[in-house]
Amino acid sequence: MNTHHPSVPRRSPARWAPCLILALAAPLTVAVAQPATGAGGVGIGPNPQLPQPDKDGLIPTVNIAPAEGWPQGVQPQAPAGFKVTAFAGGLDHPRWVYVLPNGDVLVAESNKPPPAEGAKNVHAEGLRGKAMGMVMKRAGAGTPSANRITLLRDADGDGVAETRAVFMKDLFSPFGMALVGNQLYIANADGIVKVPYEAGQTSITAAPTKVTDLPAGANHHWTKNIIANADGSRLYATVGSNSNIGDNGMESEEGRAAIWEVDLATGNKRLFATGLRNPNGLGWEPQTKTLWTVVNERDELGNDLVPDYLTSVKDGAFYGWPWSYFGQNVDTRVKPPNPDMVAKAIAPDYGLGAHVAPLGLAFSDNRMSAEYASGAFIGQHGSWNRKDLTGYNVVYVPFADGRPSGAPVPFLTGFLSKDGKAYGRPVGVALDGKGALLVADDVGNFIWRVGRPQ
Repeated sequence: MNTHHPSVPRRSPARWAPCLILALAAPLTVAVAQPATGAGGVGIGPNPQLPQPDKDGLIPTVNIAPAEGWPQGVQPQAPAGFKVTAFAGGLDHPRWVYVLPNGDVLVAESNKPPPAEGAKNVHAEGLRGKAMGMVMKRAGAGTPSANRITLLRDADGDGVAETRAVFMKDLFSPFGMALVGNQLYIANADGIVKVPYEAGQTSITAAPTKVTDLPAGANHHWTKNIIANADGSRLYATVGSNSNIGDNGMESEEGRAAIWEVDLATGNKRLFATGLRNPNGLGWEPQTKTLWTVVNERDELGNDLVPDYLTSVKDGAFYGWPWSYFGQNVDTRVKPPNPDMVAKAIAPDYGLGAHVAPLGLAFSDNRMSAEYASGAFIGQHGSWNRKDLTGYNVVYVPFADGRPSGAPVPFLTGFLSKDGKAYGRPVGVALDGKGALLVADDVGNFIWRVGRPQ
């Protein structure tokens, strides 16, 4: 596959930043919308309805739910028959969860790293950079990274971790984790490292060994997730784009907006799939053993474009970014156009709605209950640039015969207050050793557990 893209001229970094700064400085100019759990059906499903682009004018839509944290006695809500417990609280921006074979839970407490020295990023410079910094602060994401992995253990099985230990520290914005044999792999913002692991360990002090670098630098999208294949011979790693639509020039996007395949025996890697603006969660669909991911699509085309999505990941496939979206719908903002690449673009399997920001992905199994026995749980971080808030929940997409078979069903809700503030924001999701769902909440600083009452 051709992975070199023609250069795209930069858009002006100050195109809308001054107005955005003024808007954020004066809250009355930014719409405070009533919370919504979906996008009204627009952009949802295997062949979603796509409205015409509504390009933002001088001032793009900015409507982030300000981070508030959970009031005493308030927590997320699950469907009838399920119990929500605070598995652990008081964490520092918990982004990702990984369950070890013995039931211990690893939590990546992490945030965006500082830009590499000399890295160029339109979004980090000048007025626009200040504006985006204000957005991040309002959303609760403007704090330094803890750069650690914490171990949680619920030895008595009551759904609350009574043991907490610093498992690893001094990492570099860690995110994804994967245990293969007796080696634990960690995806830092700039590459994959590994450390030896023995069952039951509560801390690891060994210096990590580098497995491979991953595209980094300015890190507009910094999160790197990993998953191992069934025989443990390969890892698959997500790398998000460095911009919205190639704003920084495509030379800064080399190897990004992609999923890489890493050979663990040699450390060699190759591009597995490309044109995925910002893939995060990864999972193997249990019936077909196919790799799936959730992807955050582009911004500034209106409230209902472009749908974020859930898709199977085909070896060698190109999914359109930045030249087209949801197949071959051309994004005319990207100059120069590239009809050859657009012609190669394939449509993703399932739209989730615009700006829901899907991050976590976990396939279910028969341990939870019959109605959630075959499908995908998706942690939706929530919108920041849509008039009506959307996402801010965990949804369940039912599957049949290895494919989505119905509309997303809200599974964990209540992350928004009635006046549009964020008590929390879901990120990573994972099934624990008893089949309950764990949800990382990086605004509330909790790990929530949703399961059947004991």
